[in-house]
Parts: sequence; C-alpha cells; structure tokens
Amino acid sequence: MSALPEFQHDTHEAVFPAPQRRSVQRLLQPLDHLVSQSNRFIGASHGHFQRDGLSYSLPRYLYVGPRSGGDVIRIGIFATIHGDEPEGALALPRFVQGLERQPEIAEGYALFIYPVCNPTGFEDNTRHARSGRDLNREFWKQTDQPEVRFLESEIWMQSFHGIITLHSDDTSHGLYGFVKGNVLSSALIQPALLEAGRFLPRNHGARIDGFNAESGVIHEGYPGVLQSIPDLSHPPFEITLETPQKAPLHRQVDALVAALQTILVEYRYLQAIAQNI
Repeated sequence: MSALPEFQHDTHEAVFPAPQRRSVQRLLQPLDHLVSQSNRFIGASHGHFQRDGLSYSLPRYLYVGPRSGGDVIRIGIFATIHGDEPEGALALPRFVQGLERQPEIAEGYALFIYPVCNPTGFEDNTRHARSGRDLNREFWKQTDQPEVRFLESEIWMQSFHGIITLHSDDTSHGLYGFVKGNVLSSALIQPALLEAGRFLPRNHGARIDGFNAESGVIHEGYPGVLQSIPDLSHPPFEITLETPQKAPLHRQVDALVAALQTILVEYRYLQAIAQNI
C-alpha cells in the first residue's frame, strides 16, 4: 500500500514533504578538505543571491602554482553550469590533488576554479536553474540571472588568459570539445583530447550536437554560452570539454583530469615558444 500524505486536521489540506534536493555542500566537501590541507589552495563563496526565499552563493577556489620567471597566467575553470552535469565538479578534487603531488604542472599559474555555477540546478538535478532558464544561453545578453551576472563580473575582472568549461553530454558516445577565442585554442584541445583518450573514446562523428565537427573538435557554438567578453582584440583561449555522460564516472573523471593537466603544460610550452620567436 502506498503511503498517503499527512493532513492538518484544522484545514484538511495535504502537507507534502519538501522536495529532496542534492547537497552542494556535500559536493564541495572534497575541495574544502583540500583547502584545509594545502597552502596553495584557497576557497571562498562569492556571488550571493536569493532564490525562492533561500540564500545561495557561487563557490570560487584559487590554486596558486609555484612562481615562475614570467607574469602569472590566469585560467578560469568552470563546471556545472548545467545542474544535471556534475561530472566536472567531481573531477576537480582529483585535478587539484594531482597538482599537489606535481606542483610543477601549475608553475606560473593562478587557477580560478568555479565548480558549481548553477547551484539550484544541481540541487534539483535539472539542466536549468530554478528560475527555469538555461544559464548557458544567458551570457553577455544583459541577463537578470544573478549567477550569470556574477560569473560575467569574474570574467571581466580577472582578465583570464584562458577559459575552460567542463560539461558532460548524455547523447554522445565519446569525448569532444568546442574551441573559440585565441588561435591557440585549437592547438591546445588536440593534445588534451589525445591524453583524455587514454580513458575514454573520442567522438569522431562529422556532426556532434548539431554542429560540424572534425576529430572531435567543434569551432561553432550556441549563442550566450559561458565565454569571454565578446569582440576582444586579444581574446583568451576558450575550450569546452565534453565527456560522454553515460560512460563510467571514474573514467570521465580521469579523462577530464588528464585533459586539464595537458592544457596547462601545453599552454606554458606554447607561450615559451612565442616569447623566443
């Protein structure tokens, strides 16, 4: 027999239990633990806003690599802009752990990490925010969505050299990615997908997610996605990594960690070559 909702005897109205929501705090526990153990990793909440009478904020972490001889390279890493795609957020603790073991990978870098860009969507396990909007179609459109406005302000203020966005795709059988911005974007994504390919196959389809693709790389994109300020004369590199969501989670995590580490190593190498030309 199915359980019936309880009733208030004075009003005879059904009292249904509050909807079960996933915990952002629990998702962030591994990152917060790393903050407590590391002298290079810092965590804080920013972008406070209200939704349905509840208070929310967007977590931001900063990993500062060992100093190098040049200017600090600022990279923004964004995950869970779609609330039902937490795979990127789950990969980030492993990524930071790898940097703790091999800090030379992050030499010269300041990595700004935004693991949960859509906290209400994550809580509800929905693609959209609780406002009903797809936040990844709202950027640089004078939106009223507070999550997007905060992330836009971060992108503006930090003047990133590179932006990496982590997604998972439940319609793809393999890895792929989007590139735009700096010409180095294409040079970075190929070795990143190659390394990630040690853990998951690549999607070699001629069309992926409705776009023309070559070797798992797409050069177009949807309007309003999380990206740098439009029409910059010197844009950062911009890479979106997509894992096949139906693949085993541990393989998606391993693939994303490998891709992120490769991007850091390759970008520093390419910058060194450019300075010597």
